[in-house]
Amino acid sequence: MSGFKRARRGRARATFAMTEAGLLRGLLRQIIELLRDESPARAESEDPLVALLDFSGPVDAPEDPVLARLLPDAYRDDDEHSGEFRRFTERGLRDGKVNQALTMIESLERGGLGVDGEDWEGVAADVEVDLDADEVQAWLRGLTDLRLALAERLGVTQDDDAVWEAMSYDDPRAAMHDIYDWLGYLQDSLVRTLR
Repeated sequence: MSGFKRARRGRARATFAMTEAGLLRGLLRQIIELLRDESPARAESEDPLVALLDFSGPVDAPEDPVLARLLPDAYRDDDEHSGEFRRFTERGLRDGKVNQALTMIESLERGGLGVDGEDWEGVAADVEVDLDADEVQAWLRGLTDLRLALAERLGVTQDDDAVWEAMSYDDPRAAMHDIYDWLGYLQDSLVRTLR
């Protein structure tokens, strides 16, 4: 993978090895599952307008640390206002993150990534992704979400490069950190197509 390249009319293109594209799809599916599976407690309201517009979203921050990172509180040290903000926005944020992940998966599959379980004989060795301007934005946000999720699970912090460089290759966290770095490379190459 050589990263994304700028194409005409605000488009971006990249070529992924089949294994790279499959890895991306697997990570994206995990994000989708995480966003869809947790059933947050919903706030009930006696306000008829709120009930009519169905603003019955959750008021508590997610328990899963990755979801808490993807859906942070709007107000630090103010649970009441954060909860109220979350009630009106979290469902839309979750749906938006799921949709951007689905957009990424669709572009990978459109580019040649076979459907799971399909016979891979005769399938192209590479996946050619060609993104329009809207898909570029979905990919940028989706790559950010993937990196945030991995950083949270791995415990990545600022200025901890020495820790990761000293880690044994046998440690499974080292391989996941390599994927985290690769996602950063993809994101950086995609940002450069916008300049």
